[in-house]
Amino acid sequence: MDYRDKNIIITGGLGFIGSNLAIRTVGLGADVTIVDPSIEGCGASLENIQPVRDRIRLLPLDIGQAGEFAGAIAEADVIFNLAGEISHLHSMEFPERDLEINTTSQLRFLNVCKSENPKARIVFAGTRQIYGVPEYLPVDESHPINPVDFNGIHKYAATMYHLMLSRAGFLDAVVLRLTNVYGPRMALHVPSQGFLSTFLRKLTIGESLEIYGDGEQLRDPVFVEDVVDAFLLAGSEPRLRSRTYNVGGPEALSLAEIARICSSAAGAPAPSRRPFPEVLKAIDIGSYYTDTALIERELGWKPAIRLAEGIAMTLAYCRKQPVA
Repeated sequence: MDYRDKNIIITGGLGFIGSNLAIRTVGLGADVTIVDPSIEGCGASLENIQPVRDRIRLLPLDIGQAGEFAGAIAEADVIFNLAGEISHLHSMEFPERDLEINTTSQLRFLNVCKSENPKARIVFAGTRQIYGVPEYLPVDESHPINPVDFNGIHKYAATMYHLMLSRAGFLDAVVLRLTNVYGPRMALHVPSQGFLSTFLRKLTIGESLEIYGDGEQLRDPVFVEDVVDAFLLAGSEPRLRSRTYNVGGPEALSLAEIARICSSAAGAPAPSRRPFPEVLKAIDIGSYYTDTALIERELGWKPAIRLAEGIAMTLAYCRKQPVA
């Protein structure tokens, strides 16, 4: 993973995963440009890149305005494309907003990449949400696509833009389908960013956790530094054998067990239970955990941080930050 003196663009680089990736790539000696318009509700924060702010070029633009930074695209060696909205609930409430952010802007951006720099490696942040309710577990890359919300549909359209243009020889893109990611710089102040964000926000401000229903749904949370490793490997592999990789955590745990681990790490009371809200039932996928065999075999990536360790590190970071 030699990134020294490489020109790197990170779209959505003021957000959770993007900012962690920016800090790491700066540390590896890369010349980093962040493109992020700080759209309300998407988790962007200048504070996220504070440790390296003076070593990063920041363009406060939407990726749909790619023509305005075509020169930077033309010079890029690797483009980490993390721009987008991740909230499933918001996508159901504001589907056209989600369409614009996650699909239309992506198409405009990729068309400029195609014309200005078709040789740059593009690593796109996809989502496991495109699979919908799993037909089998663990979920591998061959699993049927059946999204349960607009966010999954729009993210899948953007995924296919990357893959189709790569098959046609117009781009060199790879897609990482991420499970629930957690760690330092999560947007705890932004609602509807996932259950782990909700858990950590509550614990950081001294509240106890609630579990919806029986809490037996399985998840495989993955620590953000492990995810950053996956992006760096995908960005540096010279000859990709595959174009799509699932990225998941090292262990499948029930939501009840995840809540227990989080509460224990925070010294909080045991989680309580409440009925499953009707508004969430329609987009709940039940149990999900990832088959990571393909990325392990082809890129040598494997998650290293187990949940108890990762939650402890995340809470230690969060407690030092103001929570609105």
